[in-house]
Amino acid sequence: MMPRFEFLKRPTRDQTEGILRLYRNEGWWGEEPDDPDLVRRMVAGSHCFLLVTTDGKDPTVIAMGRAISDGASDAYIQDVTVAPSWRGRGVGAGIIRRLVDRLHRDGLYWIGLIAERGSDPFYRRMGFETMADALPMRLKNPS
Repeated sequence: MMPRFEFLKRPTRDQTEGILRLYRNEGWWGEEPDDPDLVRRMVAGSHCFLLVTTDGKDPTVIAMGRAISDGASDAYIQDVTVAPSWRGRGVGAGIIRRLVDRLHRDGLYWIGLIAERGSDPFYRRMGFETMADALPMRLKNPS
């Protein structure tokens, strides 16, 4: 079975449920209840959102990745994940290549990302490098 790569703007209900599963399986979302509307807004608000499904009669969501951008100067790749049973088959590399190609076609050449611990060898093979004197940070949630 071959993976099918598709850029989305408006996910179907089944695609939304598959995206929710990927976020949960990766441990990126906690105990909050699933929010399909949030997923739809995230997809629509992304510069581009790439979904990977199995190719066939009943496609299953197996991977995703997205880029956020101002559309003028730079972009950030995030939320790249592949279902464990599909890892090691080139799906993740396919996501990165397609996202980078799309960003380049859109005139965006400064592309950053934050690699999760242990994933940097993958991104280095894809042409990314550590940013000297940079430290990823985020605003703490108010208590």
